[in-house]
Amino acid sequence: MQLSDFDFDLPETLIATRPANPRSSARLLVAEGDRITDSVVSDLTTWLRPGDRLVLNDTKVIPARLGGVRWRAGAEGTTEARIDVTLLEPRSDGQWAALLKPLKKIREGEEVVFTEALKATLVAKEEGQGILQFDLQGDDFDAALAEAGNMPLPPYIAAKRAADAQDKVDYQTVWAENSGAVAAPTASLHFDEPLLEKLAAHGVEFTYVTLHVGAGTFLPVKVEDVTRHKMHSEWGRVTPKAAEEIRATKAAGGRVIPVGTTALRLIESAARAGEIKPWEGGTDIFIYPGFEFQVTDALMTNFHLPKSTLMMLVSALMGQDRIRRIYDHAVASEYRFFSYGDASLLLP
Repeated sequence: MQLSDFDFDLPETLIATRPANPRSSARLLVAEGDRITDSVVSDLTTWLRPGDRLVLNDTKVIPARLGGVRWRAGAEGTTEARIDVTLLEPRSDGQWAALLKPLKKIREGEEVVFTEALKATLVAKEEGQGILQFDLQGDDFDAALAEAGNMPLPPYIAAKRAADAQDKVDYQTVWAENSGAVAAPTASLHFDEPLLEKLAAHGVEFTYVTLHVGAGTFLPVKVEDVTRHKMHSEWGRVTPKAAEEIRATKAAGGRVIPVGTTALRLIESAARAGEIKPWEGGTDIFIYPGFEFQVTDALMTNFHLPKSTLMMLVSALMGQDRIRRIYDHAVASEYRFFSYGDASLLLP
């Protein structure tokens, strides 16, 4: 299974830099069996049945992109250097692993000042990353970060424009609750309150799980034999309540439909023994063709990067030839791609 098997040509003009407004007005490609239908997200009730269960990731994206200044006293007086920081994952006691640019301009023990309220000291350098010790923790840290930080837009959007205040709304789900992600579960960005109410009235049920999406979700696959790729690990939790809800839906004959690849990877991690169970910890599950799904019956997801692990995941669910035809249709029909783009509902 070669990396080139998951490649396709994507015109740059199809990469979305802003989401649809309202959220649920985004286009929806529905792939059901061999049929492809063009729809809109607000018409999800056309395709979902009473008794179906949507599994939603309730992670909350933190404004993980920070700009600060490092001052240094020397023989020539005090010098300063601009340091750009992207938080990657929390460690213990107020420490964070982070990308620092330029890393060579700061030494261990030196401080980066972001605002009067927020500062951090570089305590170590590890494998091209820095370990920062912040001067605040808990709610105080969250408040200072909300003031100082910007949303960590994906590289393919950040290359086209800078993050702004609107992204703090747009790049967050309406049900975001548990802080810790540095990337959004983007299929969930299509849901607004009117759509959730419409789905509930239709008899669709909801289960919330938590997977903190990491920056590793954007790392390219660098091996030609995809089976040798090593996934990054992300922290997730399936509560006893969530596991019981999913089991009950399966027993009643309803469909379990994760919204987004993050929710799918999490519930499949919790169901490796054949039945979903409560689960908490790091998952580096890698889903590619040949994978046996235990609980997932369908998937709502955005359109993914060529040669990405997410292309491999949707190919595992639908089959490689089928996904190729779906993506050919999406490109020809000018669907909007990636994090702020349109959605697909994949019904194997």
